[in-house]
Amino acid sequence: MPSPPELLRLLLALVLVTAGNAAAAVELPEFREAPAFRNGRGCGGAAAPTIHIAMTLDATYLRGSLAGVHSVLQHASCPENVVFHFLATAPRRLRRAVVAAFPGLPFHIYRFDAALVRGKISTSVRRALDQPLNYARIYLADLLPRTVRRVIYFDSDLVVVDDVARLWAIDLGPHVLGAPEYCHANFTSYFTDRFWSDPSYPLTFFGRRRHPCYFNTGVMVMDLERWRAGDYTKKLESWMEIQKKEARIYELGSLPPFLLVFAGEVKGVEHRWNQHGLGGDNVEGLCRDLHPGPVSLLHWSGKGKPWLRLDARRSCPLDSLWAPYDLLRRKGRDLLAEG
Repeated sequence: MPSPPELLRLLLALVLVTAGNAAAAVELPEFREAPAFRNGRGCGGAAAPTIHIAMTLDATYLRGSLAGVHSVLQHASCPENVVFHFLATAPRRLRRAVVAAFPGLPFHIYRFDAALVRGKISTSVRRALDQPLNYARIYLADLLPRTVRRVIYFDSDLVVVDDVARLWAIDLGPHVLGAPEYCHANFTSYFTDRFWSDPSYPLTFFGRRRHPCYFNTGVMVMDLERWRAGDYTKKLESWMEIQKKEARIYELGSLPPFLLVFAGEVKGVEHRWNQHGLGGDNVEGLCRDLHPGPVSLLHWSGKGKPWLRLDARRSCPLDSLWAPYDLLRRKGRDLLAEG
């Protein structure tokens, strides 16, 4: 008869094995193959750059990620020059889904070790923001090969409706990051009273190139060479450790550490490249309209995701703009289309 400690260990092992088997048994949805997108004129030779795009992949957001890839390729003038870099905690099974949807896509998939951040994450206003993969963008410079000097990071809840080469071509100058900034937003609201009352924490914003402004980390052009040289991964982690061990200085997942390190040091990008907030707020996810001005990218940041609202037949008007990029295979409709 096992002793009580041994019995406890056996029960724990059984629970872990059962949970692992259950996770493995969950089937990914099936996706139809996207059209083949070919380069236009002027895409050959050294004059046409290779564009590197990074995204995360997981079972929950896979449908959104593939729709994002589809949108990039459909609107790119040189789609065959776009290389995707995917970060995933379970890369093998997700690779098959990417290959099925985009057989000729040039891509790499990297395993993201959730242990890198599991002890650094504190709870936030929405559970989805607390998932380790939400922090993977912090580690792009470490995970991608050093031959990749610049990358565009895209969230998995957006579609691009313009040639991504225009975003790639922005001049970062001396900056590490480029992103649309929103200086009308109440910047102080992204941090707690405990942060602002501390004698030292707010000093981090002193001496920056410009007044710190909010920017959304779902769309960023990143100079990975400068990132590595400045050891920015460690700088972000240091704020996460303060949040976890010293004082609760923010409430909103992986965004505040980026603001603490980069706000006031970001190369501004046209707002057209991140029409964000289409998923509403982080609590109710209500419908929202577009911001005034031209649109190159639609971003369903917030609680409401277009595929969930469409499936539930409770869609918002702008969700119809996401639907054409959806590659989910619906058996009845797709079989009729193939027949």
